[in-house]
Amino acid sequence: MKLRQFGFIATLLTAASIAGSGVSPQGPMVPARPVGDAQVVDLDGLGGIEFGDTEQDLTRRGALRAEVDACGPTLAGHEEVSPIFVEDRLVLLWLDDPMSTPDGITVGTPIGEVLANHPSATRLQAPQRTYRFDGLLAREGDRAYLFLHDGVTVQKIIAGYAEWARRLFDEGHGPC
Repeated sequence: MKLRQFGFIATLLTAASIAGSGVSPQGPMVPARPVGDAQVVDLDGLGGIEFGDTEQDLTRRGALRAEVDACGPTLAGHEEVSPIFVEDRLVLLWLDDPMSTPDGITVGTPIGEVLANHPSATRLQAPQRTYRFDGLLAREGDRAYLFLHDGVTVQKIIAGYAEWARRLFDEGHGPC
């Protein structure tokens, strides 16, 4: 993973944690968008973009583009997804609203619902005195979803190779 990717991930984790700290809202959760607007990311990838694809191949196919304003390459047509590459291979996708898992988990989903859908998920605790979220790592073979949460709801979702999702959590980095 490139150094700039590690730095950006740390910045995003810090910003997300700060934004998520404070008083929890009372009353029913109202989704920011209609539920049907979510795009699904499974453990193979997103559409024709698969984990293990190379940066070069994705660029050649027009699925990957370099933006001047972005911290790294972005996926064409998927501004809510940040790809993370290691040694030129796509290993993780960092998802934001309105992206969804196949079972409908999005940013804002209660963690009880995550555990109901992934009862064998491993609970991960962020180091104390950090601005990082706790996590739930839901593995399926060599792939996983990492659900970062504030103790109540999902704040970020990372999908991809389980080894890299766990490493991202342990090292506390973001997509750039």
